[in-house]
Amino acid sequence: MPADLAFYALAIPAVVLLGLSKGGFAGMGALSVPMLVLATDPLRAAAILLPILIVQDVVGVWAFRRTVDWYVLGWTLPGAVLGIALGYFFAASVTPEAVMTAVGGISILFGGYRLWVERRGVPKASHAPGWVGSAAGVAAGFTSQIAHAGGPPFQLWVIPRMLPRDVLVGTTAIFFAVVNWVKVPAYVALGQFTPANLWTSAALMPVAIGSTVAGVWLVRRVPAERFYTAIYVLMILVGAKLVWDGLA
Repeated sequence: MPADLAFYALAIPAVVLLGLSKGGFAGMGALSVPMLVLATDPLRAAAILLPILIVQDVVGVWAFRRTVDWYVLGWTLPGAVLGIALGYFFAASVTPEAVMTAVGGISILFGGYRLWVERRGVPKASHAPGWVGSAAGVAAGFTSQIAHAGGPPFQLWVIPRMLPRDVLVGTTAIFFAVVNWVKVPAYVALGQFTPANLWTSAALMPVAIGSTVAGVWLVRRVPAERFYTAIYVLMILVGAKLVWDGLA
């Protein structure tokens, strides 16, 4: 288990961001892996965070289990399973940096477009066909398997549907709870659930649970209009961080 303060100086804020994301502030968690990569290699960073994500999912799913859009899950989850399989089989030839750059660029473009639409007036809901959701699920599963960065592809299809705030949070929580469990066999096969990595995850677990509960409390006190605007701004910031890390 890492003993240097520099590692935990990055790991603790990364886990807090994950907790706020799982509590409802979608988008924040995408910064966690890039932040932790500053202290360790990308695959190990993702492996350390996966057990934390699974525990945090319990809090988010329990808090928003009654507000779920099953239509969205029905179209996105099968695609996500396929995307996770592709991410595992092509892990040797596809670098996390390349995936981060692509996802970051899409995130910046989409977040900027939605903010521009809002400035022109009340944004209108957009209901793309279900197969688009399946494609978004494949992309979300693939990028989630590589770098826990499945949020932007998932949001590309879901956010324009303008779901009520709690329904969006609940649907997102259940989607990624399932995705994270599906990723477990792949990380076992990659040999990343070592005792050292699991002990590091356990040491960070209290921070993970506390920040998730804080996120649930905060998201229910933020007005819906500001909630969506905050997501678009976060997508731009996360996208810029992913592009910077990918190119660097």
